[in-house]
Amino acid sequence: MPIVTIQVTREGTTPGAASLTAEEKAALIKGSSELLRDVLGKPLDSTFVIIEEVDTDNWGWGGLPALEFRRGRATQSG
Repeated sequence: MPIVTIQVTREGTTPGAASLTAEEKAALIKGSSELLRDVLGKPLDSTFVIIEEVDTDNWGWGGLPALEFRRGRATQSG
C-alpha cells in the first residue's frame, strides 16, 4: 500500500488564493495514483495520497524565512 505525501506552500496558484483549489488537489491525487499504477503496478484503490499545505511562515531557505528570502532575491534582480 503506497502512501504519497505531497507538500505545497499555502499560497495558491492564482492571485489572491490562499491554497490550492479542490480541482488542483484532485488532479494531484489522480496523477500521483496513476503514476504509481503505471510505474509500480499498484492498484488505484491501494494508493493513499496526502496533501500538506505549508504556511509560508513555516519554511524557508538560504537561512531565511521564505518570504524574506524572496524579497531579497527580488531586490537583487530588480
